[in-house]
Amino acid sequence: MANLIMGIILFFGIHSISIFARPLRDSLAARSTIGWKLVYTLVSIGGIMLIANGYADLRLEPVVLYTGPVWLRHLSSLLILPVFILFIASYIPCNIKARIKHPQLIAVKLWALGHLLVNGNLSDVILFGSFLIWAVAEIISMKKRQPVSETAGATSKINDLFVVIAGVVAFVAFAKFVHFPLIGVAPFG
Repeated sequence: MANLIMGIILFFGIHSISIFARPLRDSLAARSTIGWKLVYTLVSIGGIMLIANGYADLRLEPVVLYTGPVWLRHLSSLLILPVFILFIASYIPCNIKARIKHPQLIAVKLWALGHLLVNGNLSDVILFGSFLIWAVAEIISMKKRQPVSETAGATSKINDLFVVIAGVVAFVAFAKFVHFPLIGVAPFG
C-alpha cells in the first residue's frame, strides 16, 4: 500500500503544482523550461512506477469494498469508448477539442469513473478514485485561472472524423489486445 500511496503523492503532486502553486511552477519553468520539463517527467515516471508496483502488490491480496452488478460492465465500456476519442482529440485541431474545453481531463474523469463502476477492490478505489478527484480539481482550477490563449487550428469535419475513427480503433485494439497482457483483465472476456 505504501508504494501505491507514495506513487499517487508523487504523480499527482507534480501534476497539481498548477492548482496549488502556480507562481512556483511559473518561476521554475521561467528559470529553465527544459529543466522544469525534465524534473516533471522524472517525478511523473517515478510516480507511475510506484503506482504500478503498489497496485500490483495490493491486487495479490484484494480487499473487496463492493461488487457491482454485471450490467455495469456494459456501462463501463460505454464510458471508456469516448476516453480514446477525447484523448486523441486533445492533440489534433478539431471541433471536438474546440467544443470540449479540456478533452484530456474529461477523458481521465470518464476513464476513472468507468473503472470505479466495475472495480470495487480497495486498490481500485484508491487508484481510480485518485485520478477522478484530481481531474475534477484540475478542471475547477482551470476554470478559475486566466484563460490561456490558444491558436485556433483548422477544425474541419475531416479531423473530427479522423479523431472518432482513430479513437474507436484504439479502443477496440486496446481492449482486445493490450488490456489483458498489460493489466491481467480481459474487458470483453
